[in-house]
Amino acid sequence: MVAEVVPSTAGHGADQSADPYAGDPVFELHLGGKIEVTSTVQVSTADELSLAYTPGVARVCTAIAEDPSLARKYTWRSNVVAVVTDGTAVLGLGDIGPAASLPVMEGKALLFKEFGGVDSVPIALDCTDVDEFVETVVRMAPSFGGINLEDISAPRCFEIERRLKERLDIPVFHDDQHGTAVVVLAALRNALRVTGKSIEDIRVVISGAGAAGVACARILLQAGVGDLAVVDSKGVLHEDRADLNPVKLSLAKDTNSGGLSGRLVDALDGADVFLGVSGGTVPEEVVARMAPGAMIFALANPNPEVHPDIAHRHAAVVATGRSDFPNQLNNVLAFPGIFRGAFDVNASRITEGMKLAAAEALAALIPAEDLRPDYIIPSPFDARVAPAVAAAVAAAARADGVARD
Repeated sequence: MVAEVVPSTAGHGADQSADPYAGDPVFELHLGGKIEVTSTVQVSTADELSLAYTPGVARVCTAIAEDPSLARKYTWRSNVVAVVTDGTAVLGLGDIGPAASLPVMEGKALLFKEFGGVDSVPIALDCTDVDEFVETVVRMAPSFGGINLEDISAPRCFEIERRLKERLDIPVFHDDQHGTAVVVLAALRNALRVTGKSIEDIRVVISGAGAAGVACARILLQAGVGDLAVVDSKGVLHEDRADLNPVKLSLAKDTNSGGLSGRLVDALDGADVFLGVSGGTVPEEVVARMAPGAMIFALANPNPEVHPDIAHRHAAVVATGRSDFPNQLNNVLAFPGIFRGAFDVNASRITEGMKLAAAEALAALIPAEDLRPDYIIPSPFDARVAPAVAAAVAAAARADGVARD
């Protein structure tokens, strides 16, 4: 895959003057798509053709048939990810379908290559049934070294990921969940260093109990947060609620040690950290009730749950998901390096330890003397990011016993 933008008129008809998007720089960049497949060998002579294809290729096929592990060495499988979606939860656009999801999946493939040196293929499936989705991915898995699930609606995404992990011996990673969680934990580690607070003593409130909210809650609990409440559209998750699906009920049992109930406004009173992964708007008077030295991570795009101008009036550290404000929490800080590290050691899966290691490595890229309220996370364009994350993930894979090389 390459990132070069090559203008094309293919598929756009002869009369470009009738194109309502002509001249729009965004659409111009997307003309013909953002990625392509290129060859790694030359085929300019008969001898080269005989080696790359028949008859030479038959020898490689026979060797792999006798020893399937050779596919990792003699095909592209060791460095290629399938980026798979059904188009049911695309960005903030919702269920827009598989075809409309392709520009995002192409973008993901572009980021894999540019930031991690990992090849990937965008695959948009025209099915939303969990059984059909899982079976389809399992059947195409021999072509890939890893599966990156993308933009699949909750709670279906949890079941899909769980079942694919059970059936495949390659890394399966739902980036909306775990990429977000890794970057959030890294940012929180450094925000705590800025504010002088301890992870064991803070109270965290997460707005949103979808894919990102659940994964963030899980990784923060593993990292040592002792008091954490999750809020969905109907209020704080707690075991007495009769309307919780199995994922939310499990989370309710493991969180809310303070026994909170009610709405977001109630949960935020005195909270140290607000993590928004749901959209909507939190009124300023609610934010003002947070604890001194509060940390606000308002990650909804394009409109953060708390606008940074308001957040800065009441919080010591503010982060968003946007590139035009400091402290952008962007998943590209995590997923390219995570897959790079997993591929480097031929990991059979991505463990919790590998995700925690990725977060620690990402946070450690900013030394204590450089930390500031407006600099708690590296830039996506910091060339150190992917190698540092990859090295940490590879080491954790070995420690967790899932590395095969």
